[in-house]
Amino acid sequence: MNGEREFGLGDINPSFFFSPKQPTHGIIWGIGPTFVLPTGTDKTLTSGKYSAGPAFVALAIEGPWVVGVLVNNVWSFAGKSNRSAVNAMTLQPFVNYNFHGGWYLTSSPIITANWETGHGDRWTVPIGGGFGRVFKIGHQPVNAQLAAYYNVAKPSGAADWQLRAQLQFLFPK
Repeated sequence: MNGEREFGLGDINPSFFFSPKQPTHGIIWGIGPTFVLPTGTDKTLTSGKYSAGPAFVALAIEGPWVVGVLVNNVWSFAGKSNRSAVNAMTLQPFVNYNFHGGWYLTSSPIITANWETGHGDRWTVPIGGGFGRVFKIGHQPVNAQLAAYYNVAKPSGAADWQLRAQLQFLFPK
């Protein structure tokens, strides 16, 4: 990268969760598949590989607090032959404090491990937070969020900071 910066979109990573209708001992949980589609707008922002694996989420709600964790691991199965194989874990603990009107404060760092690389470049560990709001566009519930995170551990050549703008379409029940 020679100190150059890239700006653009990364790969798309949808996850689908199947969960019981009722919480188990106050814990809402789900399990299902996750996929990575190589849609990055620059070769430095994409794995160049199609990947898939299992995903798990668990959370608890107590008053205005939501606390939980999301974890998955994906392995590549197709894609550009000149790109490295993918075996990557994502661990995302999260805590939200909810206000009236759908607004909330959040910290949900995306901790990653690249199992295909050496120990010194394996982990990305960010700290930080931001804010968001759940609202509706017509009848469609949407979660929008903006947050900033500083990487306290990162692979060589990786960015010091992450700025995350997130838009999620919600499909309850």
